[in-house]
Formats: sequence, C-alpha cells, structure tokens
Amino acid sequence: MAEQTTAGERVHRRTEKVGQVVSDRMTKTIVVQVTRRVAHPLYKRVITHRRKFYAHDEQQTAKMGDTVRIVESRPLSKLKRWTLAEVVRRAVQVGVEPSALDVDANTEAPTAGTTRKPS
Repeated sequence: MAEQTTAGERVHRRTEKVGQVVSDRMTKTIVVQVTRRVAHPLYKRVITHRRKFYAHDEQQTAKMGDTVRIVESRPLSKLKRWTLAEVVRRAVQVGVEPSALDVDANTEAPTAGTTRKPS
C-alpha cells in the first residue's frame, strides 16, 4: 500500500454529478437533472436515464439551463442531499428589449374570436 492514513484522518470521496438546472424557483435550492445513457442489458439498445436532484445553492448563482456540478453532502432538508460545487457552463439568456416590441398602449388589439364590421 503506497497510501496510508493515520487513525484520526479518513479518506472521504464525495460523489459528484454533472447535470442541467431545470428549476431555480426556490430560495437557495436548485433542481438538477442528471442524464446518463446506458445500454439495455438484454436488448443492447441505448436508453436515456434521467434523475432529478435537489441541491443547495447558497449564493443563488445557478440559473435555469446552466450546466452545473453538484457534490454529495449531509442531509439539509427532506429532499436536499447535494450542494452546488460550480457552474460548468452558463446558459444563453435571451432578453427582449422594449423597443423591439411594437405594442402601443393607446392602440387596442382586437380580442381573439371577435371580428370588426366595417361601418
């Protein structure tokens, strides 16, 4: 054995998973969906397995669509057993400028299903 530990220290390897944030609506909590592709044991066809994990995000840095790395931690609540380690890749945030919308407050758009008759 090349590596020996003393009686006081233990080697703890925390499980890490990489997934995509599917929800960030809760305070300091994100929902991460981890996707993995495995071959079916009998039919050998590739199957996609998806699983959701609740992770603690203290600074609320992760947003919807981000790819993140989460690590295993002690139980923080009924469902939270993971903590956000880092944001691997940010999602593209699409914003709409108000000038791009040609909606005038004074003009009234006809409601759906109604037709205007000419006078």
